[in-house]
Amino acid sequence: MNETIPYLPGLSPVAGKELHARFDGGRLSSDGGVLLLREIENSLGLARVLSSCLQDNRDPSSTTHSHSDMIRARMFAIACGYEDCDDLDVLRFDPAFKLACGRLSETGDDLMSQPTLSRLENTPTWRQLGRMGLSMIDLFCGSFKSVPKHIVLDIDDTPDTVHGGQQLAFFNAHYDEYIFQPIHIFEATTGKPVLSLLRPGKRPTGKEAAGIIKHVIQRIRRNWPRIEIMLRGDGHYGTPEVMELLEDKGCSYIFGLPGNARLKKSGQPWCEDVAVRRVQQDKDKLRRFFQVGYQAKSWSRKRKVIARVEATPKGCDIRFVVTNLPGTARVLYEKIYCARGRMENMIKDHKTYTKSDRTSCHRWQANQFRLFLHTGAYWLLHRLRQAAPRKSLWRKATFETLRRSFLKVAVRIDELKSRIRIALPSAYPYRTVFIATAGRIAALGP
Repeated sequence: MNETIPYLPGLSPVAGKELHARFDGGRLSSDGGVLLLREIENSLGLARVLSSCLQDNRDPSSTTHSHSDMIRARMFAIACGYEDCDDLDVLRFDPAFKLACGRLSETGDDLMSQPTLSRLENTPTWRQLGRMGLSMIDLFCGSFKSVPKHIVLDIDDTPDTVHGGQQLAFFNAHYDEYIFQPIHIFEATTGKPVLSLLRPGKRPTGKEAAGIIKHVIQRIRRNWPRIEIMLRGDGHYGTPEVMELLEDKGCSYIFGLPGNARLKKSGQPWCEDVAVRRVQQDKDKLRRFFQVGYQAKSWSRKRKVIARVEATPKGCDIRFVVTNLPGTARVLYEKIYCARGRMENMIKDHKTYTKSDRTSCHRWQANQFRLFLHTGAYWLLHRLRQAAPRKSLWRKATFETLRRSFLKVAVRIDELKSRIRIALPSAYPYRTVFIATAGRIAALGP
């Protein structure tokens, strides 16, 4: 029997002893931490939420894998760093992934293959995808143990390079390539995803942005009728359509505002004053803030505009934001508006660490469905991070650090007659934190 077992050649001796390595370790997996993701997914119900929006027209007598099983396996794979659909051709035999998907490691059916998953990704219609997006907003609201008094929504878009002649692919001169430009909305305080929407590779118009924001606000207030909502965004979201929508809905906002000749003229005395003060005080940099009432030609009313004036040896720079929030100009700019910089880290987690730019299908419906699957993987990793001990470095770790530390754990899985025995490495360096995290996952709840 040993002659048929492959071995690893070319290993040099250590301390005079030869190394003999064979592939006879048994039912081993390098992704033992996926069992933690299983408990998180059971708590959130991600697969159930997405699959409930699909209509299964397959013959039940010939169906081996349910939509829920396929979605669950795909999200687990993405969270563990296997972002491509064909990775499941190998992972379908992995004992840890089989257990995570509710199947026995040895006697249970193997998981689905890539062709089966590809058919799933091309199943949703645009109406079903719309219901999925609204259901994901419901899941966001349901993730809070109690209704918050107010929430802060950060909105931004990001380039997603296309992989060929795909629907919605546009050439974008700013990025000098063909791209999609999906919109992402996150809750700023918690980092929880609200919506990820695939769209053409161009800047959204005010009407388009207002339409998206309207549906998000209406769905949130369907769950929380009295919630106070504040929206933050870059300059191209501060359009008349968006601001009037938010004012009509009783929401607050703060957006960047592109400068123009009229605004710069009103700020010129401040620029001169700050430049003189910087020289008099012998400082490398000096800032001042002021606010004015301003009404552009396309605006229906006068609005509050805040300016930040900064003088350096290279000259004077002025930036504007528009808002309906009360407060001083310095606090609103430095504490409220600039805090939206955290959104970049959230998009990085979503795009870089869950590889949500793997939108390589031809049909936009399949790519949007993939975006929801990657958002599901984001939820799993985000909840894993929140389950780490309080005030530990893991609470601020990137998804890649969490993956390498808590998901890429070797395990031996033995299926016995009455139980399944899982053996983790004795030399695992994060054993204490792993145990504490596993205990807290159930305590977090949905």
